Amino acid sequence: MTYMINRNNTNTLGDLMDAMFDSFNEARSVFPAVNVVEDEKAYQLEAELPGYEKDDVEISVDKHVLHISSKKESKDEKHEGRRYIVRERRNFAFERSFTLPEHVNEEAIAAEFKNGILNITLPKVEKTEPKKISVNWR
Repeated sequence: MTYMINRNNTNTLGDLMDAMFDSFNEARSVFPAVNVVEDEKAYQLEAELPGYEKDDVEISVDKHVLHISSKKESKDEKHEGRRYIVRERRNFAFERSFTLPEHVNEEAIAAEFKNGILNITLPKVEKTEPKKISVNWR
């Protein structure tokens, strides 16, 4: 199999357009990719973390903000007698933060890591009706 890698350093209109939209592209490529779903009892946050282990990821809650982070970075691994021709899979340090709704029970948040998917359960607080106070008349 042959791979063609073009490392052309000429400045073209395409290069200029790429430079102009770099920040736009960065915004679209947020890592890790997450899905958040809701049911009656909880929110479920699912984050794709291929190549990470559960010990590589830190989860915390501070001031109603959920933080997911990792300091893991890919090393330039040496394979005996081999070298990378194409390397698209890497691990890198990241941090994502999510502001939690008021009705999340922060004390009961739970997380599970399986097959490269981090699943965080954010249980909802049971809704309580406003307390009615009776007024005594004298």
